[in-house]
Amino acid sequence: MNNKTLTTIGIDADDTLWQNEHFFRLAEEEIAQILSPYATPEDIEREYNIAHYKNIHIYGYGVKCFTLCMLDAALVLSNNNLPASITKAIIDVGKEMLAHPVILLPGVKQTIEQLQGDYRIILITKGDLLHQEQKLAASLLGDLFNAVEIVSEKTTQTYQTLFTHHDGNPERCMMVGNSLKSDIIPALDAGCWGVHIPHEQTWVLEQAPRPVGQPKFHELDEISKLPDLVRALY
Repeated sequence: MNNKTLTTIGIDADDTLWQNEHFFRLAEEEIAQILSPYATPEDIEREYNIAHYKNIHIYGYGVKCFTLCMLDAALVLSNNNLPASITKAIIDVGKEMLAHPVILLPGVKQTIEQLQGDYRIILITKGDLLHQEQKLAASLLGDLFNAVEIVSEKTTQTYQTLFTHHDGNPERCMMVGNSLKSDIIPALDAGCWGVHIPHEQTWVLEQAPRPVGQPKFHELDEISKLPDLVRALY
């Protein structure tokens, strides 16, 4: 470990290291077809978002939450008269999502390898514990991280606790991710650097205004530019 001010880099997983939202969009299209006798895609999305807001503290994040919220939405749209065949079809979509391949985004492995040794690298992701562990194993990236943290939510307190545990001082840490709402803004509030790498399909509920004017906020169009940014900070 070097003596630079920045000593620890946290990196998000879904849509930062590998594709994720793409598979949710495909699932939404498939479910829209399944529920087409009851509602339009817009109606389905509206009821899904209502169910998500209502149940996120119970279900958490991830595919299982998505599937259960879609079932909740389907029940509302069918006036609680959902045939067993449609219920099974929605569950089958969820099972397909859990089995989708892990597709790394360009430059991910090489970028982490360049940062290794000079910095402590931590994977920080939220969602279903088992599914996130499975995706990490399938990615073959696990050995590149000094630590892996799978959390239920990403808040300012989350980053303060995690980075204090691993580094001792959040102000020496950086968080990298595609979600302004979860990866960047709460990390900045914790005193960290925040590096936003937008993904073209970031979930609408993970979007937030850019924290313009924050001195520790940076934005890159691809993760492969992260090592150059880190070097330019000094």
